[in-house]
Amino acid sequence: MRAPIYFEDLAVGQMFTTGSLRISTDEIKEFARRYDPQPFHLDEDAAKATMFGGLAASGWHSAALLMRLIVESGPPLAGGVIGSGIDELRWLRPVRPNDELHAELEVLELRPSASRPTQGRVRMKNMLVAADGVPVMSMIANITVPRRAQ
Repeated sequence: MRAPIYFEDLAVGQMFTTGSLRISTDEIKEFARRYDPQPFHLDEDAAKATMFGGLAASGWHSAALLMRLIVESGPPLAGGVIGSGIDELRWLRPVRPNDELHAELEVLELRPSASRPTQGRVRMKNMLVAADGVPVMSMIANITVPRRAQ
């Protein structure tokens, strides 16, 4: 168990890298069947005739994978990863079957809460990155992180 990270433990420019995971064809299709049933997520042959040129994971699946990586091996934020919003979300490149992905996180801004002195707001850039080092998704998230007891 890693020690929890509080607002005061973070610094602008601080970087974190998660572990990695590999996405399978079956996972891409299962997510798509349940949440984004479009042909380029469900059928290899149909996907070839689209702008993707082959089977691609749903962008929402990519976002869910990013969250899994952050929760499982990202910074162990005290109280958990509590999002309060997203300022920017970009899908940069399709996620394909057998892609190995990891996340790279950078603290962009720290702001103590004026109305809730027990919390702070962290603005963090989250990149989902393929094994070749090319980002496939980027997101700027606003996260609520507890402050240490005063």
